[in-house]
Amino acid sequence: MSASVPRLVIAAPSSGSGKTTVATGLMAAFAARGLAVSPHKVGPDYIDPGYHALATGRVGRNLDAYLCGPELVGPLFLHGARGCDIAVVEGVMGLYDGAAGEGELASTAHVAKLLRAPVVLVVDASSQSRSVAALVHGFASWDPEVRVGGVILNKVASDRHEELLREALEQAGVPVLGVLRRAAQVSTPSRHLGLVPVAERQGAAVEAVEAMAAQVLDGCDLGALEALARAAGAVPGGSAPWTPSSRSDERPATPAGSTRAGEVVGRRAPVVAVASGAAFTFSYAEHTELLTAAGAEVVTFDPLRDEELPEETSGLVIGGGFPEVYAAELSANEPLRKAVAELAASGAPVAAECAGLLYLCRELDGLPMCGVLDARARMTERLTLGYRDAVAVGDSVLAAAGTRMRGHEFHRTVVEPGAGAEPAWGVRGPRPRVEGFVQRGVHASYLHTHWASEPGVARRFVERCGTS
Repeated sequence: MSASVPRLVIAAPSSGSGKTTVATGLMAAFAARGLAVSPHKVGPDYIDPGYHALATGRVGRNLDAYLCGPELVGPLFLHGARGCDIAVVEGVMGLYDGAAGEGELASTAHVAKLLRAPVVLVVDASSQSRSVAALVHGFASWDPEVRVGGVILNKVASDRHEELLREALEQAGVPVLGVLRRAAQVSTPSRHLGLVPVAERQGAAVEAVEAMAAQVLDGCDLGALEALARAAGAVPGGSAPWTPSSRSDERPATPAGSTRAGEVVGRRAPVVAVASGAAFTFSYAEHTELLTAAGAEVVTFDPLRDEELPEETSGLVIGGGFPEVYAAELSANEPLRKAVAELAASGAPVAAECAGLLYLCRELDGLPMCGVLDARARMTERLTLGYRDAVAVGDSVLAAAGTRMRGHEFHRTVVEPGAGAEPAWGVRGPRPRVEGFVQRGVHASYLHTHWASEPGVARRFVERCGTS
């Protein structure tokens, strides 16, 4: 594919300015024009990509310079954008906000520079008029390597308000590419960890995306936005698209993707069951692609619905999500809890992150879970959030001792104890600690990791599936 795919980065001065509304609406609006749109999200967020996928019909993908390293941002972008006409990248937090104490690393500005992509700044104009010019001028001039190609004004109250804003912005020299009025129907409900995932809203999520698209179509200059995207030029550094088989396995890759439980598959391969459904929505698309490239047959199952693991399961991956919201339903599915416990007791590889960790505990908020780990989990008021620099304490089904990976924590729960006799990770930094559990074939931890940064993780896991 050409490394000059048209692209835009949708950023904002701060969280809550309307990035998700504009980015998702713009993706859907471009798709309605017949363009193949590649959706991306800066940072470790799992929820926004679900809305992006609804808008475009393609898998939403993350670009995280902390988890994967700056050198993989371009290749992962090109992998996701393969065969697309245009790409839209939604930023994270404020334009220049990145990993704490790491300068610009993993900020929206950093990713925009790595992609050499023009930035469209979404500004919440609800409580200002002429001051908007000073705000936009500051963001546009802060880093000369970041090209702010235009601004979209959000939550504009009236025609007169719009007139005042446009007059002020003429002095800033940044073109206005869109003006959006206040519209409650495009809002998406939130709870303790952010937006409610698409998998939990179903029809309501579709309606929300349609409303976002309608607002963008009505208020934005799509022609000017597309022209700005097409002026981006080539992705710098001569990047080639990332491929799941390029570093994880020399064997021919099987087609990327997954099947539903119960489908007949005419090839012999270790079956890796991946938890899905409303309780387990957090997953990076590249994980499935890496497992498949390493020779696994990936089959999804829903712990809220399915009472059995997929037939011939030899490995289990349980990612993140909201088990605390569905604790009663998960607990009530005793046959599946028993099946998970029996699989783990057999020594089969089990990889669990955050929500998966809670599901493997003896109980969650007093309700019985799988009992694989001699630990108890409960909800708290305290939010644990941030990037983590980690090293594998010992050998496990995911990594050899000493393997260094970067992760991300995001939860309001606590597990007691926080680490087993054999911890999963040693977390480096000002307050070093150990966390997580390694026992037989189980690797369970609060840390979300991106396996593209260390593709040997998937190969190692699949290899263990054949020997358990």
